[in-house]
Amino acid sequence: MRTKEELAFQRCIRPACAATFSVSETLTACPKCGDLLDINYDWNRQQVPSSLKDFEKKYATRRNPLHYSGVWRFKELLNFAPDEAVLSIGEGQTLLRREADVAQYVGLDAKDVFLQYEGLNPSGSFKDNGMTAAFTHARMVGARMAACASTGNTSASLAAFAAATRALGLDNPLEAIVFVGSGRIAMGKLAQSLDYGARTLQILGRFDDAMRRVQEVAKARGIYIMNSVNPFRLEGQKAIMYRLLEALNWEVPDWIICPGGNLGNSSAFGKAFSELHCLGLVSRLPRLAVINAAGADTLNRVYNDYSVRWNEGAINSKGIETHYAKLDAEGTQAHTVATAIEINRPVNLHKCLRALECLNGMVLSASDQEILDAKAIVGRGGIGCEPASAASIAGLKKLVERKIIGKGERVACVITGHQLKAPEVTVGYHSPSGDLKKKLADEHDVQRTPNANAPIQVENDLDAILKALG
Repeated sequence: MRTKEELAFQRCIRPACAATFSVSETLTACPKCGDLLDINYDWNRQQVPSSLKDFEKKYATRRNPLHYSGVWRFKELLNFAPDEAVLSIGEGQTLLRREADVAQYVGLDAKDVFLQYEGLNPSGSFKDNGMTAAFTHARMVGARMAACASTGNTSASLAAFAAATRALGLDNPLEAIVFVGSGRIAMGKLAQSLDYGARTLQILGRFDDAMRRVQEVAKARGIYIMNSVNPFRLEGQKAIMYRLLEALNWEVPDWIICPGGNLGNSSAFGKAFSELHCLGLVSRLPRLAVINAAGADTLNRVYNDYSVRWNEGAINSKGIETHYAKLDAEGTQAHTVATAIEINRPVNLHKCLRALECLNGMVLSASDQEILDAKAIVGRGGIGCEPASAASIAGLKKLVERKIIGKGERVACVITGHQLKAPEVTVGYHSPSGDLKKKLADEHDVQRTPNANAPIQVENDLDAILKALG
């Protein structure tokens, strides 16, 4: 149980419950009501800077691993662990930049469209932001084994951090166990888990099946869960917004747009801005748009079709139950080329609803065709992204077309993962023909590739090559 001396503690997100627990406990749900947990802070006793600009001073001491980390540089805003417990692998050295091609594609001015590129993290995705926090807590509680269910990025990040506990010679290294759905993981991501030494179990099922099983196994064997149902994971993911603000000279954009899968990022972003606003560190809040893939659009359905809202914690659960019952009755499996967000039952649904209420949010879905067309435009900027990331751009295009976002509004789209996470999809889109092209058409109804950059076949002859070059 929580003691009064603790500056950080776990709290049930349901206001009617609001039970609190110590950070020394390993919990993935409230033991009293079963809902999700937050990490909360006694801000009156925390040493929080009076201005966000104060964090810039840490750049002068970047030899300190905590100050080098793009997560722990903001430790005063997620101060649940002693410094010596922190496990960092250099996460958070990411990029925010304007993208003229993307701006033109969606119909906005180049000066107003930014991409927050999380593919520069060590494992190639945003997951490292959360994993550094979760592994830090795992070390605090003496965990020896860590597990996750994954569509790919979580397993890659978990495996990388577990490998670091060995490579750094820590006294209590953690063993990594990852559960993935059979055939539902991009090869680039599976390669990471295997290469980093994780014990990898391929479940004959989808992500939702793997998620149920990992929770059962963790309970039976006392294994630490690293999925975003773990509240410490989302604490680390708050830092994505801190770095975004830092790159914008601490000016809040008008919109944050992100893909929606298990809904950890959107939940973390809402919590980050809510806390910053309560602390007086930002004077206004951005709006939030969460973009589902059309083939995995639970949030879109419950939010827009059933009008389910956070409603200060009094959630209309009937709408969620009705949607899940329909999925079960019809045997509907999530299916999208954006495998990172191929999830029917997002574990952070309640937290995301809260974030949408806090940030006056919206939810849309995008087809696989729209996602891959947008992905090709992101690639022209020289950074590229995995398919799920491009849902942000596809969603932004729709929001502009519907005149919800207009000229002069500043928009930041979160690009969650590296281009090489799913190279077979990229090659298939740009190829004029072949098995990968056919797979996109047959499995994902991607019939057109208007933004393709197809390779040119040419004879092995100088004149022919010069002619092809024009």
